[in-house]
Amino acid sequence: MVREEDVPALGELMKEYIVDFYQRPEPPKKRLAELIELLREEERGVQFVAERDGKLIGFATLYFTFSTLRAQKTTVMNDLYVVESERGSGAAVALFQQCESYTKSNGYAFMTWETAQDNHRAQRFYEKMGGVKGDWLTYSI
Repeated sequence: MVREEDVPALGELMKEYIVDFYQRPEPPKKRLAELIELLREEERGVQFVAERDGKLIGFATLYFTFSTLRAQKTTVMNDLYVVESERGSGAAVALFQQCESYTKSNGYAFMTWETAQDNHRAQRFYEKMGGVKGDWLTYSI
């Protein structure tokens, strides 16, 4: 989980994920900081970090929601990001397993996640972790 001393580095890592990896506009630092603090409260979600030699190298974000079909609470792994130089190091596996463990140990029915259609590396990773493509298509507006 995210400690107070992780917050500045996590903000920078999230910015890298948003701007460099997904090539989206940089959100204001204040909004990123507010999101991190909201998730540290563990009411609407939670974040986990991976570090090597005292430096953050990745993070994962779980958001809490519900499944009407199961009439139970569920988690959505919205983010799983590891810096490029650390991919293949086991950091992604550890983050994924933390999310899965948190989901199970806190009584959530299941964990879902999404990835971009062209992110084939992530798709192979998720299949290796036991994930299967669902029956539902995702839309947004």
